[in-house]
Amino acid sequence: MTALAHGVGTQHDLPISPFYAYAGAFAALLVSFLALGLLWSDSRFRGDRSGRPLPAALQRLADARATRTALRALGAAGLLAVVLALLLGPAGPEHNPAPGAVYVLLWVGLVPASLLLGPVGRLCSPLRALYSLRSLLPARRRPPRPPRPLPAGLGIRPAAAGLLVFTWLELVAPERASATALLVFLAAHTAVHLLGAARHGPEWFARADPFEVYSALLARLSPLGRRADGRLVLRNPLHGLDSTPPVPGLVATVCVLLGSTAYDGFSDSPRWIAAVQTSPLGRTAAATLGLLAAVALVAVLYCLSAGALRLLNRRIDHPLTAFAHSLLPIALGYLVAHYFSLFVTEGPRTVMVALGTDNAAAPAPPLTPGGLAALQVTAIVTGHVLGVVAAHDRAVRLFPPARAVAGQLPLFVLMIAYTLGGIGLLIA
Repeated sequence: MTALAHGVGTQHDLPISPFYAYAGAFAALLVSFLALGLLWSDSRFRGDRSGRPLPAALQRLADARATRTALRALGAAGLLAVVLALLLGPAGPEHNPAPGAVYVLLWVGLVPASLLLGPVGRLCSPLRALYSLRSLLPARRRPPRPPRPLPAGLGIRPAAAGLLVFTWLELVAPERASATALLVFLAAHTAVHLLGAARHGPEWFARADPFEVYSALLARLSPLGRRADGRLVLRNPLHGLDSTPPVPGLVATVCVLLGSTAYDGFSDSPRWIAAVQTSPLGRTAAATLGLLAAVALVAVLYCLSAGALRLLNRRIDHPLTAFAHSLLPIALGYLVAHYFSLFVTEGPRTVMVALGTDNAAAPAPPLTPGGLAALQVTAIVTGHVLGVVAAHDRAVRLFPPARAVAGQLPLFVLMIAYTLGGIGLLIA
């Protein structure tokens, strides 16, 4: 199996008409923007104050200690199974399910799981399960020190850094599917976060564990959510998106998701592969610079847009975080477009290998190349349209009525650029 663009699996060009793809995307964004400007003059999203309560019995089951313990035990068992497979199993993703479990079932599988069930990264966290075992350690002579609070300005920046490290491992690192690479990553990841939690308490995981933060952000677009009063509710996912807290590091986290997925889109193109292989810096260094450049480009474009927003309305104190939530649907669209095929083929193959099928072949994709192309373009365009809706609702809340439409033009231009760039990566 070739592992160029992902830890496992490959991606190929799709039969998309550039004219129809670009024209359709631009028309969808323009019509959405104009319709919102004419018909949406007041903010309609209520964030964590919205939602229809689910039955009390269902909430009691979801909040029961036994349920939470069972879910974390399941996560810990999954981590243990991966480690044992890496230590004792055969080499190579063709025969060993561990690489597929990490790169497909965990990384890609968190997307549909979080969209359907909410923040499963926290609920099934093996790190939280291991941290909870501290109570089983023999009592020490001196009482444990109280957790040291994390600086408020730190936000989720550690999670953004962790996501960048993992995407580097997935997309750049040599021998990324080898047992050695994965064991080193899992050991370092576990040690860093358990030490962080020992110093700062369980709040460390909510702000520093990349998989937990990744899942929690995607869960903002889930129809399942929590109101401000803690009630489990069904809601319009855009209300959940509006409740995304504007914490420091949110922009960095979303830019890592967008930039790494963009890099994934062009990293398996023949031109890029040839450039990396012939680079005087070496393959790994050149690919690392490419990944960092993709993330930096996404971030610079967003910062320029936020700066233009600030010039149009001086009353916006934090333009970077005020509209950062509108990038989440865009990131989701990119994730679906680039990883759907990988998930529906490599996911079942990984399960078959885990169940004992040696050298299992991946099942045929459920869609034809044309159908997959249509799905990918639709995912990207839909994500950007939802981003336009989220940004417009926030704009009419923050801008004076006379400036609500004109004030968000920088964001609209940015989303057009992101859309065209995302589609360009598919058809390049």
